[in-house]
Amino acid sequence: MDRLSLYRMLRVNVKVLLFLVSGLVFIATWSLWNRCLDGLHTPGWDPKHNVDGPLQDVFSGNSPGAERQTSELQGYEEIDCLINGDVALKCRKEGDEVYLPFSFIHKYFEVYGKLATYDGYERFEWSHSYSKVFYPKGKYEPWGVFMYFENYNVEVRERVKCLSATEGVPISTQWESVGYYYPTQIAQFGLSHYSKNLTEPEPRRKVLEDGDKDLAHWSTNGPATFARAHDSEVNSVVVQFQTAVRGSVAVKLDHVLDFVLMMDLKILSVNSSVTVALQNRESRQLWRLHYVCSPQLIFTQFKQDQDIYHGIVCEDNTPWLTLIRDLVVDLQKGLLLQNRSKRKLPRSKLKVVGIALRGWGKVDNVSLSSSEHLAHFYDAARWFVRHQDPNTGGWPIPVKRRVVPGMQELEPGWYSAMGQGHAISVLARAYHHSGGDPQYLQAAINGLRPFRVPSDEGGVLASFLGKFPWYEEYPTQPSSFVLNGFIYSLLGLYDLKTIAPAAQAKEASVLFEQGMLSLKKLLLLFDTGSGTSYDLRHFTLGTAPNIARWDYHATHVNQLLLLNTIDKDPLLEVTARRWIGYMNGKRAAHN
Repeated sequence: MDRLSLYRMLRVNVKVLLFLVSGLVFIATWSLWNRCLDGLHTPGWDPKHNVDGPLQDVFSGNSPGAERQTSELQGYEEIDCLINGDVALKCRKEGDEVYLPFSFIHKYFEVYGKLATYDGYERFEWSHSYSKVFYPKGKYEPWGVFMYFENYNVEVRERVKCLSATEGVPISTQWESVGYYYPTQIAQFGLSHYSKNLTEPEPRRKVLEDGDKDLAHWSTNGPATFARAHDSEVNSVVVQFQTAVRGSVAVKLDHVLDFVLMMDLKILSVNSSVTVALQNRESRQLWRLHYVCSPQLIFTQFKQDQDIYHGIVCEDNTPWLTLIRDLVVDLQKGLLLQNRSKRKLPRSKLKVVGIALRGWGKVDNVSLSSSEHLAHFYDAARWFVRHQDPNTGGWPIPVKRRVVPGMQELEPGWYSAMGQGHAISVLARAYHHSGGDPQYLQAAINGLRPFRVPSDEGGVLASFLGKFPWYEEYPTQPSSFVLNGFIYSLLGLYDLKTIAPAAQAKEASVLFEQGMLSLKKLLLLFDTGSGTSYDLRHFTLGTAPNIARWDYHATHVNQLLLLNTIDKDPLLEVTARRWIGYMNGKRAAHN
């Protein structure tokens, strides 16, 4: 064999050898990583405890107490880890590096992570905060979107019992399970729908009945009559109905996608009701939503899963009522009441199959639409006009509030600067949007009164060290100095001072300016070096700081960014940027 042939043969053999070695290394590496992803089961730590969804441990090993096992690959072994002499778990050691399971790290350090796949590539995503910063798109304007509230869906929150069929606003169960009107929540409901009206497309709307035209094909069942006739009270043609107990006037429908019912309703007898039938398009399950004369907000009867009742307060000479109902929300709240399901019902699987009228009454302007944001907003605005205390100008909170041991409990009837500020933000927008309806402006101006009354005398005004006025979300004794509620009250004051005519804007302007001065003087007291404090109870009570959850911390950031669009003081922007850094794991320097 000549030298050239020998050389060629050796070169081929070397390639084969390298290929085999590479294959063995690949198989060994693949085996190692498969073992690493098997999941670690550590007593006391739940690997599924993750706000982003179930998360498998990044590394795996045997349960504590098992003998140490060394990998066949040199430099990798399982070792015992003892955390602060308290928690024992299995870790991985590779060379000089030690790896802990992320399920432990998540719970121990309150950081968050998840496995995500993009285009077939899997990666692990780590974040220190689960909340989001909303950067303002421009200068904040009181007639525009309120902060980022277009993302809020107040009525679907678990702590909302239902929307009142009488008032059209949410009923809260935050501090009392029976349910009550909570001004802060009602205002957020109104501000959310106002903002959605500005950011979402025009709603789809199908008019079913307008009185003048024969649109709906009503039919009578049992002893019942109906007719279209002119009503002098509303100066319009309406549908009049009257039925016996077992009778009804009904219309059959087959309507999908749009589930916001709106109708003008005049109830002439207490046995009157409106029933809307919904059906699951797949399972054919049928539910009936009944809007009836009752002081009860929401209830069921006879243990019949398909019947859910929402109460309307009916009195003699009950005026015309505009009934605005999100039928899917009403259904969901009823199912929650029956402990049937906490899962959100998909609208795509439902349809409206009929509406029935019973008793004695009149209806007009019946429609189904994809949304009715402005109508919901004005329900909230009118609630604040109707329910304002004429003497104090406040909207009292009718439940007891226990803030923290060491602070005096707030008895029913207390006021909140956040609630007052939010209400003023609603009323200022209603005044602007309505073209200057004076009832909204006057209610907003009257809402300033509690800002002048000290918190120990029933108002919301506190003072930090006797120098800096502070508007209290919770007017406790001693003061708590809650940050986010204070800033929300400032936004309400700014809204009013900007929208009101000059003569009526003076007091709101003074209150806003003195509040901004206090904010700038006290702002850095809320900075912990790694996050923010929710309030200053550590100062007034001498306790540990009440560290803000990430969602409250993000609210602080968003509020400062928004305020910075109307007040260009560098303190606001610099502080907001530093607090954003905390959400990304940055910490203040130490000595």
